[in-house]
Amino acid sequence: MELLRDPSGERRSETAQKIAVEFDRGALSDAERKLAEEIFRIMVKDAEVRVREALADNLKSNPLLPHEVAVALARDVNSVALPVLEFSEVLTDEDLIEIISLQDGDKQSAIAGRQNVSERVSDAIVDTGNETAVTRLVSNPGADISEGAFGRVVDSMGGSETVQRAMAGRSQLPVTIAERLVTLMADSLKAQISERVSLPEDAMTDLVLQIRERAVLSLSVQSVSVDLQRLVDQLYKNDRLTPSIVLRALVMGDLPFFEQAMAVLAKVSVDNARELIHDGGKLGLQAIFTKANLPRSYFPAARAAIDVARELEYDGGERDRERFSRRMIERVLTQYGDLGVDFDVEDLDYLMTKLQDLPVDQVDTDGANGG
Repeated sequence: MELLRDPSGERRSETAQKIAVEFDRGALSDAERKLAEEIFRIMVKDAEVRVREALADNLKSNPLLPHEVAVALARDVNSVALPVLEFSEVLTDEDLIEIISLQDGDKQSAIAGRQNVSERVSDAIVDTGNETAVTRLVSNPGADISEGAFGRVVDSMGGSETVQRAMAGRSQLPVTIAERLVTLMADSLKAQISERVSLPEDAMTDLVLQIRERAVLSLSVQSVSVDLQRLVDQLYKNDRLTPSIVLRALVMGDLPFFEQAMAVLAKVSVDNARELIHDGGKLGLQAIFTKANLPRSYFPAARAAIDVARELEYDGGERDRERFSRRMIERVLTQYGDLGVDFDVEDLDYLMTKLQDLPVDQVDTDGANGG
């Protein structure tokens, strides 16, 4: 009756809000709910934006909202559409992809921030080229993003520091994407350092190379065998499987990476590479080293590291690979001079830092507890 006495836009907005609130609370009977739905169908066509805004604000998260009402609100002006696009679970992937195709950047960003974003919807957002929406998407832990979509992001927007930071903040990335991101971030770091510090180009290149390769080896330690193979293949195809990263991996106890890398460089199977590397007669390592075309000056370090590795074993417990790396680094650090291993000061500092991050041997822990 009040609406009949005062049909102004303000009154219609208040009425829309009241009905929407009651509908959202689930306090209506079946008959009342059906009547409310009919009212919503009328109100989404109201000429007053604030009426439609009242509906959107109060119904954006309601799973019982009629689909056609949700779509009408989602296609409306942004003040009406954005809450619905970000929060309504009534909208289907098809609805969202169609709205993404309308090329409204704010709507694309709202969709990118939804609690759950499917791979199909993520693909559509990436293909818009909207950096703001893509940044929000890759920052969203609820977004399922395919490796192909991540690759397109790196291809088209990888130079953006905003996108780089957003991708780096994800809890998980495909290892090949993470390696490409590390390379891009290293290049950005080089540019930033060049602006602030005057260093010879060779020194700058060496510094950035060390940073990049150490980061890549951190990815390797976290990888399963299939991902590791893909990582090494990608490094090789892009001329980033350098002698230094191969030797660093070995000295850090990352035998799987070293074996995979030697197989790729020597163009033999991983099984054959492993057999040659661990040849008890000590001629196998020399043979594959030569076939892989690695610098002769690196061989004493590799020979020493393999000899140390042969004396060590995984303990079979949790994080045994990390403890193996710790034991490997400890032996190399304490004996590297006698073993013929020649390190830069920066590499020694890095190994010392890495040592602090790795778990101690289980036997040491038990001994400390028992003492």
